[in-house]
Amino acid sequence: MNLTELLHAAQRDGATVTADVGDDWLQGRSLFGGLQAALAWAAMRSQVPADLPLRTFQMTFFEPVPAGRVAARARVLRAGKNTVHAQAELGAPGQPLAQALAIFGSGRSSVVARAMSPAPADAMRKPLPYVPNLAPRFMRQFDTVLTAGAPPFAGVPVERIGFELALRDPGPTTEGHLLVIADFIPPVALSWLAKPAPGSSMTWMLEVLDTFADQPLRGWRTSSEMIAARDGYTSQTTTVYAPDGRALALSRQSMVVFA
Repeated sequence: MNLTELLHAAQRDGATVTADVGDDWLQGRSLFGGLQAALAWAAMRSQVPADLPLRTFQMTFFEPVPAGRVAARARVLRAGKNTVHAQAELGAPGQPLAQALAIFGSGRSSVVARAMSPAPADAMRKPLPYVPNLAPRFMRQFDTVLTAGAPPFAGVPVERIGFELALRDPGPTTEGHLLVIADFIPPVALSWLAKPAPGSSMTWMLEVLDTFADQPLRGWRTSSEMIAARDGYTSQTTTVYAPDGRALALSRQSMVVFA
């Protein structure tokens, strides 16, 4: 089931969204973090005016979220004149498995305006097909091309990796789809490893820079750089580019690698 179908089929009860998620969205023992974020977003969206765009999104992962019935419960923390702060938790009440914080905000006039550079012209084009029993199952939801760096577990100490992505989904494109696309990026640190080893994201955040509702779900680009790594903990930053080449979002991820 693709993301559009999954969100359409989800049950909504006030601020709670409950979805039945198949194992085609698994990433190891847990559901793919981008899907967890999309479910949290869907619950928050039920409490936030539709005309307020998503501006920032932060996710913290406590424990694995298994496939099956997943509930996301949201609440508004503060509603101001221009912005709404919202929170959502996945898991049973009082036993959260993951937590999200988001800010939705209206636009306003400002003398400050600066656009980021467009997507880099990477020369590499190496398709990364889904390989059963090796790649995470959620990769079946994507068409993936490596455009810079090295794939996970290549044993190559690269500092940057790039991808061209297509989500196998008819759309239309929503903020939930953007969250799924942005969190696809594997940690750069995995490219350093010569063989598979356990790893886990601790936190992940996204800053949305521009509007994108008219963009298709094919032709997205990403560029990720590992900023630092020490004691098994890594930090990386990612720029997400829309199919029209605009820099659309900035992401930060902290991860622990057991190798």
